[in-house]
Amino acid sequence: MSKKIKPDRTLDCLGLYCPEPIFRTREAMDQLEKGQVLEIIADDPAAEEDIKFWAKTTGQEILDFKKEGYKLTFLVRKVK
Repeated sequence: MSKKIKPDRTLDCLGLYCPEPIFRTREAMDQLEKGQVLEIIADDPAAEEDIKFWAKTTGQEILDFKKEGYKLTFLVRKVK
């Protein structure tokens, strides 16, 4: 990405495994206003596909995704 996006909130899911990262992501997104950005940090290998699928099915927008070793970082904008 050419522009650094500053998240409105960060959710640390390190050490949590399926389905906990998805439950916590949904709860955190419910607390955000439309247009705000949530940063999700996880290390569960299943989180990559789970969060991408969740965003697609709920209509949220993944702005960025990084994978550094076991660490996964998502930036998701609340659309709905």
